[in-house]
Amino acid sequence: MILEHALLQVDPKLSAEFEAAFDTAKGIIAAVPGFIRLRLSHCLESPEQYLLLVEWESLEAHTEGFRQSEGYERWRELLHRFYSPFPTVEHYATVFEV
Repeated sequence: MILEHALLQVDPKLSAEFEAAFDTAKGIIAAVPGFIRLRLSHCLESPEQYLLLVEWESLEAHTEGFRQSEGYERWRELLHRFYSPFPTVEHYATVFEV
């Protein structure tokens, strides 16, 4: 399992609009082969920050399966306008789990 991590910076005045767009977009990513689950969290201390964590069966499920899909274009249309600056996306492999 691979964990995708993205820290999203969204203007707090756009939070409700962003969350509504994400509610639509989550169905796009969930339909991709290799997707396991995702979690979007809103930071309590910094209202401009969201943390997106997505679990994938493999790195390629994200980097090739999702990012090269037609659904990714729709995902971009729905969400990318909210990010400033554009987030760095990183992938993690589990070392320990309790």
